[in-house]
Amino acid sequence: RLFKRASSRHPGPAVVAGVRENMGVHGAACLALLVTCAACSAPPVPLEDVVVIERSAVPERCERAVKKGDFVRYHYRGAFPDGTAFDSSYKRGSTYNAFVGRGQLIAGMDRALLGMCVNERRAVKVPPHLAYGKDGYGDIIPPDAILHFDILLLDIWNPEDTVQVKTYSKPEACSRKVQVSDFVRYHYNGTLMDGTLFDSSRTRLRTYDTYVGTGWLIAGMDQGLLGMCVGEKRIITVPPFLGYGENGDGSDIPGQASLVFDVVLLDLHNPKDGIAVEKLQVPENCPRKSKAGDFMRYHYNGTLLDGTFFDSSYSRNSTYDTYIGKGYVISGMDEGLVGVCVGERRRVIIPPHLAYGEEGTGKIPGSAVLVFDVYVVDFHNPSDVVQITSSFRPETCEPRSKKGDFVKYHYNVSLLDGTSLHSSLHYGKTYDVVLGTGQVVMGMEMGLQDMCVGEKRRLVIPPHLGYGERGVAGEVPGSAVLVFDVEMLDMEEGLPEGYMFVWNSEVTPDLFDDMDKNKDTQVDSFTDYILRQVSEGKGRLAPGFEPHRLIENMFANQDRDGNGKITAEEFKLKADESPAHDEL
Repeated sequence: RLFKRASSRHPGPAVVAGVRENMGVHGAACLALLVTCAACSAPPVPLEDVVVIERSAVPERCERAVKKGDFVRYHYRGAFPDGTAFDSSYKRGSTYNAFVGRGQLIAGMDRALLGMCVNERRAVKVPPHLAYGKDGYGDIIPPDAILHFDILLLDIWNPEDTVQVKTYSKPEACSRKVQVSDFVRYHYNGTLMDGTLFDSSRTRLRTYDTYVGTGWLIAGMDQGLLGMCVGEKRIITVPPFLGYGENGDGSDIPGQASLVFDVVLLDLHNPKDGIAVEKLQVPENCPRKSKAGDFMRYHYNGTLLDGTFFDSSYSRNSTYDTYIGKGYVISGMDEGLVGVCVGERRRVIIPPHLAYGEEGTGKIPGSAVLVFDVYVVDFHNPSDVVQITSSFRPETCEPRSKKGDFVKYHYNVSLLDGTSLHSSLHYGKTYDVVLGTGQVVMGMEMGLQDMCVGEKRRLVIPPHLGYGERGVAGEVPGSAVLVFDVEMLDMEEGLPEGYMFVWNSEVTPDLFDDMDKNKDTQVDSFTDYILRQVSEGKGRLAPGFEPHRLIENMFANQDRDGNGKITAEEFKLKADESPAHDEL
């Protein structure tokens, strides 16, 4: 190795090392910049008529050339004119590092390096008076020796340099830029100035996550990340005094090395951030907004801040159903779903400390900002009752429906967001029920009460008064609020509670004898008798039921010993019967 004597100059630079960091891609691409030239075809270039230079390999692009005062890192081989080698930085396994034009090198090398580009290769012939002259250098360099150097330049920087930032891709929309104290997630490839890869987050298959401007990074990276947008791609070039300095990182980054980071920013937040809500679509009519304690059904698409998809309720073809404001979902979503309308679309952006934190979960990486595009299908509160709105009522609205009445009506039913589920009109016939007998859901029972023929109503029925958490497979989703538009078309007054049959006039005292046709003091059927009373207008069966089955039930109630016959002792009218039986 060549060292300076007091009166001589050095052919190589003083050793300096590189710097280390966690990002950037300039990598193998820089190596591809070299274009090899045949030494025999490159004409000699005189330098003050003393140093002869042949440029044997020149990169296609040369963004910076060596000038006086620059610090350089280079490899070299030194030989005499007969080819005998006297020194090589390659054999020492480290570059030669020195300032150019400050007397740290032999004069010929100082001049030979001027104008060189990174990854340029030069063959240099240095005459004795610009090398070690007539004194030579100990036993290594004889007096008046002409020296030949094969030089490959790997790095250039200057003490006046700052961090260089070159953005080569930027999103059209940039709502927020990196500031001091922000927490960022990014991918990077890190290379030396000559393109040698020293590190990459991509090879570890995880982002580099850190605070910016708080000393967690080398100073150059702290500066280079400021002002970035999510989705932006930058080349950040860091001089060694803002990187790993004279000593490097002790591993892959040599001392005094410039660092080139190819960075793509994926995520950005600040620990002081709350959620951000963007209202994408709000219905014109919003009679009610959600509040804590409500139960909500909604669809969502979930992405990271850079657009990476991680989950969707649509892909499962099922809404996400949950209470809000009670800790059933992440706190950011709990907050973001308060104050919404049914049919509203909103975007909820949630910082990690209000989501899955530093650990993440499943496809969600640690410290990730989450973006949810939400569509609210419906919500209700467990304390809700049936909402009844009469849209039309005849001037004369009597009689009014009550328990036991047989009613006929048309309906259209939809979800709260307007999704149509069913309609009686599709079948061309009314829906017929006896009120108070459990033939419809409880909410419909309540909504059809006190209604007159010709009246039109809208009934909003919460799920606990509808089809509950399970719904109806293939027809009604679980926990769905239902909206019924109802028109009452006909009504037949029911019988008093507990009666299957009533007389329209006074009952004959010889009723049992009238039914006992063969006069054997027992009755084995009174179907014909009851039907005749109904047809003659003397009596009335409870409406809405199949007459024969109704009469069979009546007979079974009177046949107390179950032998298929009713005796005079068994036979009793309602007035004479205990409340446990439905009688004549």
